[in-house]
Amino acid sequence: MSSKLSKSFAASRGSVLVLAGVLVLGFGLTAMARAQGSGSDKGLEGGWRLQVTVRDCITGQPLRPTFPAVFTFAKGGAATGITGGQLPSLFTPQLGVWRHTQGHNYTAVTDAFVFSAAGALIATHRFMRAIQVSDDGDSFTDEIALQILDTAGNPVATGCGTTVASRME
Repeated sequence: MSSKLSKSFAASRGSVLVLAGVLVLGFGLTAMARAQGSGSDKGLEGGWRLQVTVRDCITGQPLRPTFPAVFTFAKGGAATGITGGQLPSLFTPQLGVWRHTQGHNYTAVTDAFVFSAAGALIATHRFMRAIQVSDDGDSFTDEIALQILDTAGNPVATGCGTTVASRME
């Protein structure tokens, strides 16, 4: 390739890269403005600080003091949570899935393994959540149905709870 043609190609390639960069930046700013605009665009995706209340399933009365938790609902439907309601040496982080149902409503199912003080697996806690995100997208409430499974996966007990959450910014 001649030196002149080489320089012309390099200049054209540089212009294309600058144009591509401007387009990507423009689309990125548009997407950011959209995400920061109306609350409905925020959805459930993102990180959340929760206050969880364990409740009597029949009366709805709190059974113990409220405790904190942190959840992340990732793009594509993965859910991850950690809680201050159990000793970390006896309870794994919660892992599972979430999905949009309609409007501001979502569901999530997460599992966590529970261990004895001696380190033996004794149960799985399965949390099923019906989540409603606020109109501004910065908070949510949910109702939790807990299913406790033995080591063979058989249901042995149930529980209930509620959550009030705020988006991490």
